[in-house]
Amino acid sequence: LDNGDIIRAKRLRIGYLSQHDLWTETETGNDYLERICTLPVWHAKSLGSDLQIPEEIYDKPIVSLSGGYRMRIKLVGLLGTDPNLMMLDEPTNYLDLETTILLEKFLQNYEGAFLLISHDREVLRRTTDHILEVESGEIIKFSGNIDDYFEQKELLQAQLAATAAGQAKKREAVMDFVAKFGAKASKAKQAQSRMKQLEKMEVIEFKPVPVRAAIRIPQPEHVGKVVLKLQNCDFGYGERTVLEDVNMEIQRGDHVAVIGLNGAGKSTLLKGIAGTLPPQKGKRELGYQVELAIFNQHVIEQLDPNHTVLDSLREVAKYTATEQEIRQMAGSLLFKTEQVTKKVKVLSGGEKSRLSLGRILLQKVSCILLDEPTNHLDFETVETLMQALNGYKGTLIVVSHDRGFIRRVSKKILEVSKGEVLVYPGTYDEYVWSLQKRLANEDVNEESEPERKKKPKDDKKPDSKKQLKALEKKMESAQAEITKLEAEISEMNQKLMDGHGNVTEMTAHMARNAKAIEALEAEWLQLSTEKEKLTS
Repeated sequence: LDNGDIIRAKRLRIGYLSQHDLWTETETGNDYLERICTLPVWHAKSLGSDLQIPEEIYDKPIVSLSGGYRMRIKLVGLLGTDPNLMMLDEPTNYLDLETTILLEKFLQNYEGAFLLISHDREVLRRTTDHILEVESGEIIKFSGNIDDYFEQKELLQAQLAATAAGQAKKREAVMDFVAKFGAKASKAKQAQSRMKQLEKMEVIEFKPVPVRAAIRIPQPEHVGKVVLKLQNCDFGYGERTVLEDVNMEIQRGDHVAVIGLNGAGKSTLLKGIAGTLPPQKGKRELGYQVELAIFNQHVIEQLDPNHTVLDSLREVAKYTATEQEIRQMAGSLLFKTEQVTKKVKVLSGGEKSRLSLGRILLQKVSCILLDEPTNHLDFETVETLMQALNGYKGTLIVVSHDRGFIRRVSKKILEVSKGEVLVYPGTYDEYVWSLQKRLANEDVNEESEPERKKKPKDDKKPDSKKQLKALEKKMESAQAEITKLEAEISEMNQKLMDGHGNVTEMTAHMARNAKAIEALEAEWLQLSTEKEKLTS
């Protein structure tokens, strides 16, 4: 600290979830948990059961897993350190919708406290009950979720403005009185009294409003009605096919969201549309005079570190934009006059994302492809980007796990699932709803009612529910006994440290408890396996 004090509760245990990977290239999920957990690994896994990680996932190298499963394992590891305050730094970055929903459920059920940094408004709306605002060098705590925060903020600003206006009017009246009657002997005393009141009046100070982005997307050149066609296309890498028999037509002005779980092939489809990944078979056809530009993590990594912000924008703009338009784009993305000469190598992750976006938008192409554009962007930049994209007359194809972003910018939905690309028949909200129901193990059957009636019930055996309850009861009993035995060991350890009790007897007792705990853990795992078989 530069100054001040940090006051901690005596039993405070902080768990920190960083944005960076914490494992080696060969480490499996089980290896990672064994290394970092202070609780038994089986216990950490049970605490993270809401995250729905299949047991076989833990046996795989973590680097081979999707971003969603990596984040789930990090959360289980965090729980395994037994924190009562979790600090989560951007846990939703690169998560698919399924894992984001599971993360929300996990946070809603978490009994401890947590501090969460996220630019996903939906996550904040569903999981938080207070907001800490960090702005203009100050931190202010607001009660309620993100919607309440914005409402309170607006109300406070309005009240402050009204009070300041009232004071200004009163100040003006006093100054007029002093100017008019200050020189008169009969009014001099009153004038002095009013001046003293003026000096005592509280001064209303407005904090400087942070500069907001105001993104302006240059409108594209006019093109034909059909922007792109894919006919019977397979896309993949080498001999591995990821997407099969893709047929789609994108028309001028379409704003399309590509949705699906991590690893389903969304980025593969985007690369196929962009032409950076040629089809293994089938035909890709661009419309008349159509030009494409794609934004993804790869283009951020391709920035020349020795270029300035202006150099980087000029490199792609070439003949499509004037110097004034280039400078306006830099300014709209919050690069001030003195910042446009900064080298790329000293920019933050958010600044590089904004610069890469500017490079895409300046090209005036008729079709923009965006792969997770909101990662590393702040609230206000995401908001203004959404507004700018809504007014964009060209074609937009976007992959994003930010529900608010997808809801606002898309008019059509493509679902990538099990190697296929299909037009989703409902709205995005309906898709989210169906996924939430599936994750909650509720039956979301899209077949018509007559078809459901024809289909014979093949549900679990009549007594499966009883078996499930019996298994859960046994698991709870085993867990309770383990907790009791662990408490006894802890108590005896403390007595031995304090020099009380018979050392031989207590050591033997602790050994018996440890053996019993080992047997109970094995029993709990067996019961857990049986439960999985019943519920699968």
